[in-house]
Amino acid sequence: MTNQLAVGIDLGGTNTAFGIVDKEGNILLKGTMPTTGHGTVENYIATLGANLAPLFSQVGKPNIKGIGIGAPNGNFFTGEIVFAPNLPWTGIIPLARLVAGSLSLPTTLTNDAKAAAMGEMAYGAARGMKDFIMITLGTGLGSGIVANGQMIYGHDGLAGELGHLIAVRDGRKCNCGRYGCLERYASATGIALTAELWLKENDEETVLRQYQGHVTSKKIHTAADGGDAFALRLFEYTGKILGQALADAVTITSPEAIIFFGGLAKSGRLILDPVKKHLEENLLSIYKDKIKLLQSALPDDDAAILGASALAWGNTKG
Repeated sequence: MTNQLAVGIDLGGTNTAFGIVDKEGNILLKGTMPTTGHGTVENYIATLGANLAPLFSQVGKPNIKGIGIGAPNGNFFTGEIVFAPNLPWTGIIPLARLVAGSLSLPTTLTNDAKAAAMGEMAYGAARGMKDFIMITLGTGLGSGIVANGQMIYGHDGLAGELGHLIAVRDGRKCNCGRYGCLERYASATGIALTAELWLKENDEETVLRQYQGHVTSKKIHTAADGGDAFALRLFEYTGKILGQALADAVTITSPEAIIFFGGLAKSGRLILDPVKKHLEENLLSIYKDKIKLLQSALPDDDAAILGASALAWGNTKG
């Protein structure tokens, strides 16, 4: 059984999910840990190793071929995390080298959304597709673009950052240093920020007012499910900005589908209906009524874990 298993790690802005995966794409064991609160990246890796150790003991470390990691601003070519605005470490982090050295296993790194796209292509809603866009709506907005069956990396490994398209000119300052980036409006963080701003600007009655200063996308979802007009408008506003931006993205690769993954995407029709409406309103006529909007077919963190684990087999889909 030697080298019949791989480790997939989804390093998110808030939490890190990890799993032991076999060649058929079955996640045998998995767990989570906070990404923040460790201080240095070395301390984070030490904690990650401590969390993985019991899993290694159960399956036998000699049976693990390697580790794949999906991380924000992860560069497949260099194995580095490059100035990721939503992670607790600054600058360029040689994460693949550090993890490989600490855990004594070959380690490959890619962008977290690209890892999710690879998992979706191999096991989920994009199975059989050669042209699609994966959008992850979490702490930030990540994306993975597949064209002609190949993941688009660009010349430097950093292509496909749709979250940092300028969606609103001279808009909100982004953690990346620019203004008006899409993820500052269309992400779990973005919709919560919109809610807080609107609560300050008016005295409209809404159940969200009791959470002022601590509004989350999950609370907005719950309020909207209950028919709260303020919350429903938040989804309409967020979906409009996202739909307009995706209409521009469609002109580049003409995808068969756009697949949504992550916490905000779990709001389902609340977010997808306004995205679809404003996407269609802003598409060139040659693309209208051709683009499917789909939710991930893989549960929770599995898409990114599976996609990251595929890196260990050398299955990068390009």
